[in-house]
Amino acid sequence: MAGNTFGAIFRVTTWGESHGTAVGATIDGCPPGLELNEDIIQADLDRRRPGTGGAASPRKEPDKVQILSGIFEGRTTGTPISLVIFNKDAHSKSYDNLRDIFRPGHGDITYLEKYGIRDYRGGGRASARETAARVAAGAVARLFLTRQGIKVTACTIALGGINAHQHDMAVAGKNRLFCPDEEAALRMEERIKEVRAQGDTLGGIVEVRATGCPAGLGEPVFDKLDGALAGALMSIGAVKGVEIGDGFAAAVSTGSQNNDSLTPDGFASNHSGGILAGIANGDDIIVRAAVKPIPSIGREQQTINLRHEIVNIKIGGRHDISAIPRIIPVCEAMVSLTLADFFLRQQAIK
Repeated sequence: MAGNTFGAIFRVTTWGESHGTAVGATIDGCPPGLELNEDIIQADLDRRRPGTGGAASPRKEPDKVQILSGIFEGRTTGTPISLVIFNKDAHSKSYDNLRDIFRPGHGDITYLEKYGIRDYRGGGRASARETAARVAAGAVARLFLTRQGIKVTACTIALGGINAHQHDMAVAGKNRLFCPDEEAALRMEERIKEVRAQGDTLGGIVEVRATGCPAGLGEPVFDKLDGALAGALMSIGAVKGVEIGDGFAAAVSTGSQNNDSLTPDGFASNHSGGILAGIANGDDIIVRAAVKPIPSIGREQQTINLRHEIVNIKIGGRHDISAIPRIIPVCEAMVSLTLADFFLRQQAIK
């Protein structure tokens, strides 16, 4: 199975399935000398783990990470760092009735078409469970970026059609949905209750900001920083769209509105999202990810089975109402991994 490794210099390979023994990651290319321990990684994993957040499923995974290699006396050695997270609360029998049925919105049918075999227990490799390994690796990338003065944060700016109109990260840290608008957060919680009662799910938008990123990161022409960030976020299963800066709003603006005027003190605005010609310009990098509704719903849907017969399905088991807010640390991880890799690329040419 190709496509499990991310990055050129700061390289991460993830492995494992939703209902397998464990998930994990191997990091190659992390610089030596970083003070790293399991508690640093655990802080990010605790934000992503099942059973947390207002829209979360009742699956309870402790998500305790173990560092197997690459650390000596509390510091990275420059050798591969191996991380493992054991699955403790997988209820595989909940999926027995799906053995011969394709779930709408899932990768069941495409995995079978590609490999001729699929793991029907929670989606196997296509499950959101895989993202725990990304978050663990992303915590190491975040640690490296912190030493460079780069900070990556994300928040919920839309959920179920309700938009945040304020951007106060202090507010975001005080509610379960990590929304920077207190009033919008309350409305989102009510929307979640409403949709849960209907047996349905919700999508939304996550915004990621990177501050302190130096100008010059990015590799034109085919390795543009914005292209890499878009690809990194699109590699998350629930993400169906990405925009940088003004994004799609730029399509309905004029050049005079969209251009960021230059001053002796820097740019007068940031419609570009901190990236010009695929290269960081020194401003905050702003990226947004459109997150689709969780496809596992408690409402009856039409699908087909392995014999291509039409059947109806109602999915039980334990599922989130929305990937938000648990997807927030995943988005942060993918942006952190991208920036760490591009920072090391830039150092390599100096």
